[in-house]
Amino acid sequence: MLNAGGGADTTGNLGAMPFGPEHQAPAIRDLLAGSGRSFSFEFMPPKTEMGERQLWRAVRRLEPLRPTFVSVTYGAGGSTRERTVRVTGRIAAETTLTPAGHITAVNHSVAELRRLVGSYAAVGVRNMVALRGDPPGDPNGEWCQHPEGLRHAEELVSLIKASGDFSVGVAAFPEGHPRSPDPDSDLAHFVQKCRAGADFAITQMFFYAEDYLRLRDRVSAAGCDVPIIPGVMPVTSINTLERIVLLSGAKVPPSLVEQLAAAAEDKAAVREIGVDYAADLCQRLLAEQAPGLHFCTLNGSRATLDIYQRLGLPGRVAPGEAPGSGSGAPMIA
Repeated sequence: MLNAGGGADTTGNLGAMPFGPEHQAPAIRDLLAGSGRSFSFEFMPPKTEMGERQLWRAVRRLEPLRPTFVSVTYGAGGSTRERTVRVTGRIAAETTLTPAGHITAVNHSVAELRRLVGSYAAVGVRNMVALRGDPPGDPNGEWCQHPEGLRHAEELVSLIKASGDFSVGVAAFPEGHPRSPDPDSDLAHFVQKCRAGADFAITQMFFYAEDYLRLRDRVSAAGCDVPIIPGVMPVTSINTLERIVLLSGAKVPPSLVEQLAAAAEDKAAVREIGVDYAADLCQRLLAEQAPGLHFCTLNGSRATLDIYQRLGLPGRVAPGEAPGSGSGAPMIA
């Protein structure tokens, strides 16, 4: 979920890696400019050794799908700053994936943000997702600008773009940003982020295709052609629904809630219902010419693999490789 720099490694897990310019991945703006749709995955920096093992299992199982890119989230107030940079850098160095690291303005001075951008560059990462960010402790609490920081995401986009040859993504909100007073203001802020230099956008998760389509059409009518990639997160457990989906503020279809509640005692049935709904949503979005899909994996792989299989999506063909010669979508164990 979108709402969820350098220095010593405080995790004790990832260790120092021999990063350098030779590990730099391509710019996402260039990947999106090619033919075909973008399929991408979102991971979270792990908090424990067990969480790290789970993350890398997911990375390795999803890597054969050859996503266009993957992103690594950034905790509220910069709480996972070092881990996010290290995980993103390790993905750049040790896998074939193109990573994008999230970066938020909240709780950081301009000097800290510049150092953070430098930290990403130092580990071979040239793609970032610039977010204003949620207040630490309470996502719905009062947003306070750092006395030496930035107030808006568009300022963060400008700072990153001025720092080097980086490709920058921003957030989009199909149901409107929770702090925007009205749809027109929300649209104006999004367009400003794009005009500040954003190359692409990823939406907050949503459940109604119409909300995404309405946003896309309004942005296009405003003369902005930045690709808006829909963010999709399948509800695979009641815990996911209660602790993550509802915190995001997304409108959940009553029919979906009823189905999940009726199957609450059967974990497999709950998961099946959530995956079915997400797959249907993805099918509708692709039929409506969405530029791709961005899957919030919650550091798991099974739901994403299931959706890929149901939609008949192959692995992305590598540059210079003939269609059908790649590994394609792996079988689900």
